Amino acid sequence: MSSATHTSPDVAHQDLLVLLARQTNLSSLLGFIVAEAMRITGADGGTLYLVKGEDEARELQFTVVRTDSLGIDINGHAGDHVPMMPIKLYTDGQPNHHNVASYAALSRQTVCIEDAYTVDEFDFSGTKRFDESNGYRSKSFLTLPLSDHQDEVIGVLQLLNATDAKGEVTAFAPDVIPSIEALATYAAISLNNQILIEGHKELLDAFIKSLAQITDVRSPHTSLHCQRIPELTELIARAACEQKEGYFADFNLNEEEWYELSVAAWMHDCGKLATPDYVVEKATKLNLILDGIDAIKARFSALISQRENHYLRAMLQGGDVSLLQQEMDAEIAKLREDCDFLARANQGGEFMRPEDQERVRQLATLTWRNAQGEEQSMLNEQEVHNLCISRGTLNDEERAIINRHIDITIDVLEALPFPKHLRRVPEYAGGHHEKMNGKGFPRGLTRDQLSIPARMMGVADIFEALTAKERPYKKPMPLSQSFSILRNMRDDEHIDPDVYELFLTSGIWREYAERHLLDVQKDVEDVTPYL
Repeated sequence: MSSATHTSPDVAHQDLLVLLARQTNLSSLLGFIVAEAMRITGADGGTLYLVKGEDEARELQFTVVRTDSLGIDINGHAGDHVPMMPIKLYTDGQPNHHNVASYAALSRQTVCIEDAYTVDEFDFSGTKRFDESNGYRSKSFLTLPLSDHQDEVIGVLQLLNATDAKGEVTAFAPDVIPSIEALATYAAISLNNQILIEGHKELLDAFIKSLAQITDVRSPHTSLHCQRIPELTELIARAACEQKEGYFADFNLNEEEWYELSVAAWMHDCGKLATPDYVVEKATKLNLILDGIDAIKARFSALISQRENHYLRAMLQGGDVSLLQQEMDAEIAKLREDCDFLARANQGGEFMRPEDQERVRQLATLTWRNAQGEEQSMLNEQEVHNLCISRGTLNDEERAIINRHIDITIDVLEALPFPKHLRRVPEYAGGHHEKMNGKGFPRGLTRDQLSIPARMMGVADIFEALTAKERPYKKPMPLSQSFSILRNMRDDEHIDPDVYELFLTSGIWREYAERHLLDVQKDVEDVTPYL
């Protein structure tokens, strides 16, 4: 490696500032700082440490490690495994001045060493062990602290083995040190900005996921829904990005677009936080604060006792005991079966037959006497209305209330000052209940008016709801039944046909099923019948 070509300091500094500003994320910035410092000095190696921890627990964490002649190029922030242990800034409460990197951080001074093997001030035993293991010879070192705008040391840059024009290892030239110190200053500013940006992003992520968890916790019956949708949506989007032909051939997401989709998926049901608890938590048709089926069971119990008394009095008055006993047993058995039927109807389900709804109405005509001896109907009008709910546990009025959550979701998200790269979050999150034929809600948008990510989220939302294990009104639906329902929804123009086909043919449903479905639900091997 040859030495860097020197240019005007002002021009070099201006170019450096521009190059640093172009680094769009922390991992690329870290790598650029080391690479640029090595280029300027002709160094064979470079290490960038970041300060982690507080007060005397602070330590220097190896983040970027490069040695070109050994083919070593590690960026821990990009996901690479970093095998080196952190360097403590304090040991037993005392500053660690034995290590050159920790000394530079604590003293805020640049340290230039011509040959590590000939100095006594610092402990290079670890360096020597590395050399012995790798057939290397570490010689010249240049170590600089990186300080932020508050003069807090946030990292250390260390360069190894400067080389001359002939490729021979030499000491770091004194005239290059000011340039590296300038790089360290500019790098620290950019690095601090990226750390702040990443910290804000981590805070936003944690806040968003906390909101989703709160939404799920409000109802154990839809628990984990808000946490599964991001996973399932990402699986669908990933499959689309991998397509080389067909409808999704040109679909792709960059890093910012992936994050935008993730935020939308996590926030897709945030409006449910404003939905009344009695609706969110309505596990049975008659459930308000308490389950109303208990009151109906008490009425049947009272009616059974009243009918038993009726027959017993008839027996005492000289009636045919055998005949009356048979009639009583039959009537009481019928009442008990009717009570059990209403209890089953109260649980809800995917579909209630019209004949079962008519039976509920007929049972409402039964009468019993309350404690005051007043004749009462077995079921009141509201109870009949709720027990005849055809799907699930919500009546039309309650469903309208819970459907309002998507309007609230859109209102909340549109009111948030999302930055430019997250501007489509409200559209993605707010479109998952729309239908391709324009008959969905809340805005009645058609397929052409909906983005591909919004359509993906719609399929993810329905599939998760169909296969969820926690819904009290239905058993966990197997894949065969779920795919049949999705196929019918495709045919009725409720869900996007291309997203549905991708979901099945890509096989991502298998990956999701392995993580979240019960074995009894995994009853499909070939999806051809559902296409």
